[in-house]
Amino acid sequence: MNAVEDSAEVTVRAATGDLLPVVERLAQLERHDLSEFRGTGPYADGRFHVGELPLFFTARDRAAHLIHHGSRLAGFALTRRLDTATSVSAFFVVRALRRRRVGHRAALELLRRQPGPWAIAFQEENPAAAHFWRKLATAAVGPSWREERRPVLGKPELPSDVWLLFDTWS
Repeated sequence: MNAVEDSAEVTVRAATGDLLPVVERLAQLERHDLSEFRGTGPYADGRFHVGELPLFFTARDRAAHLIHHGSRLAGFALTRRLDTATSVSAFFVVRALRRRRVGHRAALELLRRQPGPWAIAFQEENPAAAHFWRKLATAAVGPSWREERRPVLGKPELPSDVWLLFDTWS
């Protein structure tokens, strides 16, 4: 990829129900990446569990987004409205576009699309995610963010999640 391709516009668009199969395929790649940290594997049919993914296309408090780099499909993001903030449930950029600021630009666009309080969780065991989200929070709101560790609900065997809390209206 050259400098012209790197400077291509990064867009985040709402994914409608007809795009569920596209997000499902990308979610397989995301789950494969996460298996390194979660110790999970695919089912006997070779697919990874994608859990509540269909709800991001039907529930009012959830949304699915596709990320594009120029005309190329680059990844997806899933967001969910919590009681007091919007949360990023999943965020994925294909490997070919990582470390080219595509994810950074897409995440900032996602925050701009929905100003207000955000609560973003990640696992410290995933050093790339930990670095990415802390750097993103600083880019979005400067030092006006805080970090909390919270147990994973219903999964006491897992290490606590790290939550970044900030408000893009501040």
